[in-house]
Amino acid sequence: MPRFTHDDVEIAFLDEGEGEPIVLVHGFASNKEVNWAGPGWITTLTRAGRRVIALDNRGHGGSSKLYDPAAYHSAVMAGDVRALIDHLGIGRADVLGYSMGARIAAFLALLHPGHVRSAVFGGLGIRLVEGVGLPDTIAEALEATSLADVADPTAYMFRAFAEQTRSDLTALAACLRGSRQTLSRAEVGRIAVPVLVAVGSKDPIAGSPDELAALIPGAKALAIPDRDHMLAVGDRAFKAGVLAFLAERP
Repeated sequence: MPRFTHDDVEIAFLDEGEGEPIVLVHGFASNKEVNWAGPGWITTLTRAGRRVIALDNRGHGGSSKLYDPAAYHSAVMAGDVRALIDHLGIGRADVLGYSMGARIAAFLALLHPGHVRSAVFGGLGIRLVEGVGLPDTIAEALEATSLADVADPTAYMFRAFAEQTRSDLTALAACLRGSRQTLSRAEVGRIAVPVLVAVGSKDPIAGSPDELAALIPGAKALAIPDRDHMLAVGDRAFKAGVLAFLAERP
């Protein structure tokens, strides 16, 4: 597995296919294999003639585990993606993020627009601006003695998912507490790259894709039919929408 080091943090990534590059940024408690390889994104994009680069965010997968919430600020994690693009000498790339990865992609597009050709915010709508996304009860669930001690349904779902992905639960709790920054309406209005906002129609976590897209100049919204936050990730309509968006962007 290729790796590189940014600010003393080791980042694991994969790099497959040939063509125009697209960087994939996974969601909270996931990793590049679970978020992208398993649901078929790597195959879909490489078959479409794309070079696919997917990283494990800090605190996840094969990357360094950190326990200070400040180490997981969205701007800091966006810096990891920028550093990966620089490490590979790409110049700039399309960026597809899901959930927390979409928040990171938004910060990347705002703070480092020269590195981003276009951005897809999957699983994150108006909650990028209003609210912090995942509730703090999830961090508490990750720190609970066992899954059986978690009563809240959403927190239970994420604790079970984290156990399934064999994650470092303490690192994830720090990540959740440190990575839930919002952007103001004025800030998202300054995002100048082409943007697609794609959210499952039954997703109670992300917030409205249409409301967020309306704040970003030229952005498009995609409702992924009959999918919640977890099931939208590998949906065919999501993949088709992303491929169409990539084909249409300048």
